[in-house]
Amino acid sequence: MEDANSVETKDGAIAVAPAFPGHQEAVKDRDHKFLTRAVEEAYKGVECGDGGPFGAVVVRNDEVVVSCHNMVLKSTDPTAHAEVTAIREACKKLNQIELSDCEIYASCEPCPMCFGAIHLSRIKRLVYGAKAEAAIAIGFDDFIADALRGTGFYQKAQLEIKKADGTGAAIAEQVFEKTKAKFQLY
Repeated sequence: MEDANSVETKDGAIAVAPAFPGHQEAVKDRDHKFLTRAVEEAYKGVECGDGGPFGAVVVRNDEVVVSCHNMVLKSTDPTAHAEVTAIREACKKLNQIELSDCEIYASCEPCPMCFGAIHLSRIKRLVYGAKAEAAIAIGFDDFIADALRGTGFYQKAQLEIKKADGTGAAIAEQVFEKTKAKFQLY
């Protein structure tokens, strides 16, 4: 039985009920802090011309391991998305290929490639701000949203996936509208 305090996994429901009063509020504040950092990275990437309006932060034990943005244009590498760049940099910094003790905060819902990288790195938790439709609205491929949603792979991933709400979602979705004049797709 799934409720607001549990998450369904391949092995059954795993309780994530609060250990103390105010736990959920503390998690929400923490998520907002790290998601805000990912959004700041998205703006930074566009401002310096490195790539599209996407940012990602890898966190371990409530500390930022790396904070990265999309580097597709700067590196002339179509795989240098914010999440992939953050995973690569976190693995280098921590000198390990598995990030099972880490979380990732992404300014936008990950594309299939980024979701695959998150899954393969064994990151335990993903929190994202904007839905893919915000990126699609300024010209990004709708493949971003359609490729994974509703598939067994997405539902059965061994990580907690959380869409930010409230202010976190709003600031993440504003990135696209506020940067579309500065960022040209091609």
